[in-house]
Amino acid sequence: MKKLFLSLLAVLAIFLFVGCGGNSSSEIAMITDYGDITDQSFNQTTWEAVKEYAKKNNKTYAYYKPTGDSTAERVAKIEQAIKKGAKVVVMPGYAFAGAIYEVQDEYKDVKFIALDVSQWDIEDQFYNHDEKGNRTTLKDANNPEHISSNVVSIVFQEEEAGYLAGYAAVKNGETKLGFLGGMAVPAVQRFGLGYVQGIAAAAKEKDVNVDLWYVYGGQFFGDATIKAAMDKWVQDGCQTIFACGGGIYTSVVDAITGKENHKLIGVDTDQSKTVTKATVLTSAMKGLTDATVACLDEFYGDWTVGGKVLTYGLKTDTNKEFVGLPRATWTMKNFTIADYDKVIAAIRSGNVKISADTTATVESLINEKVTIKNENVGGSIK
Repeated sequence: MKKLFLSLLAVLAIFLFVGCGGNSSSEIAMITDYGDITDQSFNQTTWEAVKEYAKKNNKTYAYYKPTGDSTAERVAKIEQAIKKGAKVVVMPGYAFAGAIYEVQDEYKDVKFIALDVSQWDIEDQFYNHDEKGNRTTLKDANNPEHISSNVVSIVFQEEEAGYLAGYAAVKNGETKLGFLGGMAVPAVQRFGLGYVQGIAAAAKEKDVNVDLWYVYGGQFFGDATIKAAMDKWVQDGCQTIFACGGGIYTSVVDAITGKENHKLIGVDTDQSKTVTKATVLTSAMKGLTDATVACLDEFYGDWTVGGKVLTYGLKTDTNKEFVGLPRATWTMKNFTIADYDKVIAAIRSGNVKISADTTATVESLINEKVTIKNENVGGSIK
């Protein structure tokens, strides 16, 4: 019996090792960014999509977790995956821009699928920068900025997801609304400015007055300083806060826990699955699963997407929602599926137009029904 037990433990250990990129050969590889496949966010959602696709199509697959949060460590895992037989490597998150720069021309026979890595993110890697972070000269004068034909990245129309969250919240009856972004990078800005546009549109349609708080945290994690700012918002009357920037939502949760009628709006994935201490009204999501599957289909098809950064949104495919709200789990009582489908149709038809201009100010996107309540609107806490 003891020998049998030890044998079973050995088999289990081998299985777990292979799952993290052990000795087996795997055709499809996913590299995690700085989290793991249980983060209930980008890594987990993408991994589950890869796993389901591979099983459905009888392909071998594995994930690889870098030992730390750096381009060098991400590249090391990409190279390990390639040595183990990976023909296509899936990389979720903007943190992979540097890795793409390093590997795209080195491994021409491998296809790289990136999610949420913008063209600017990739091309920026080719430059030296001054002390303020501005581009100066090319790192290699003979290597101008480019995206190789073995790379595709999918970015999302965050402004549409943000719009839907803001519109739905006001239609549901929320009138004390805040937006806490992470760092003011374009994707976060589009979420926030879309949110403002949705709030303004719904407030005008419903003929209600809405108070709005809006700021960036300057980082992608919560801390005491950001919690203090959120405590002040709550004290001043803010009740429903869209937390948009990785782990920064924890400061919002800490500020609203135990307070009646206070709610969180999540981002990227359905955060009702991760947040237990506060009510999640809804989440402004990206369709990571559909995007991953679409790109893997391209790899096993004609690969017409190479060398491109593609933008996916509500108009990309009318049978899929590459951005949107989670119908099954939102806690809204006064905004129905029928209401949601109606506004989705209006966006797809062009009857509702949403600006993606990240140079726009919050003030330029609101109307007389919306009142800004905080100082330093559109600025940063840090």
